[in-house]
Amino acid sequence: MRFLINPECYHKMCESCVDRIFSSGPANCPVAGCHKTLRKNRFRKQTFEDINVEREVDIRRRVMTVLNRREEEFDSKLDWDNFLEQREEIIFNLVNKIDVAKTESDLQSYASENMRSIRANQALEAKEVTSFQERQSQEQELARLRRQAAKEEYENERKELLAGREEVLSRLASGRGADAASIAREGQKVLLKKSSARRSEEERIRQKQAALRGTDAKKPGATGAAASEEAGSGLIKGLKKIKTPEPEMPYDPFGGMVPNKRDYYTMRDYYPSPYLDPIRQDTRMLAGGYDLQEYYSRTMLEAFAGLGCFIDEEVSQREANSFNAMKPVGTQGAAIAAGSESSSK
Repeated sequence: MRFLINPECYHKMCESCVDRIFSSGPANCPVAGCHKTLRKNRFRKQTFEDINVEREVDIRRRVMTVLNRREEEFDSKLDWDNFLEQREEIIFNLVNKIDVAKTESDLQSYASENMRSIRANQALEAKEVTSFQERQSQEQELARLRRQAAKEEYENERKELLAGREEVLSRLASGRGADAASIAREGQKVLLKKSSARRSEEERIRQKQAALRGTDAKKPGATGAAASEEAGSGLIKGLKKIKTPEPEMPYDPFGGMVPNKRDYYTMRDYYPSPYLDPIRQDTRMLAGGYDLQEYYSRTMLEAFAGLGCFIDEEVSQREANSFNAMKPVGTQGAAIAAGSESSSK
């Protein structure tokens, strides 16, 4: 017989009772005094022996799914610590059934107002878990390759040692060489050369693999704060203010300046003039590219160019500056004159 529990009330029921009571649809809990409506699809096997631990783990998982803020979303470490303490206080109230209605209301209100940031943090957490699992798999594969390489290295060394011994023995048996000692020394040198060359090559390969692992570790992972929203309920304090970027303005090649804007006058296409009227119809004057509009523009600019200049103020300011600059010179001259008079006396 297997007993199942439902996270609505955590009352134990046998599997056959669950099938008999809840197969036709939701029904009330058959335990006396419990009037909660249960559904068959929510029944599951108990994980922990103590039902109170089971209930606390479920509550903690549910609360942390909603209050899943990250440390980088807060202005300071103190705000982050306050958030962790507040989350533990909410879990404590729900576990010990203290002010459950208000706590559940605040939690639901926060979840509805911050659904976008909750989902963003959930996606970010899932990405981090996937990245961690991939790194674990890579490390296990690298460890397997290192063990295999060490085993192959040992086998290669053993084969080379046996081959070297066989070569020395064959040379000694054939009678080539000066004597047995020189043949043995020569064979030992050959083995040392091969061994050192192999070790240097293996060391170079290990360094290259370590450099590649370091490059992979420096790659940016799935970290970063999710988009924070202002909690309308004020449940969480100390969140960073998200600055909404200003919309991009259309491209302006003049940087906000209006080329044809004039502050004091407006250009017209025609100005009556007894001197210019004959030129307007004279092809000899216009054939070289002479443009009356350019003349009008230059003349009007010269006429209005001095309207922003106030000569009296500039002259008085210049005189005041020159007078202030002459004060130290006059004071110094008076001091010199007074000193010369006193010395003569």
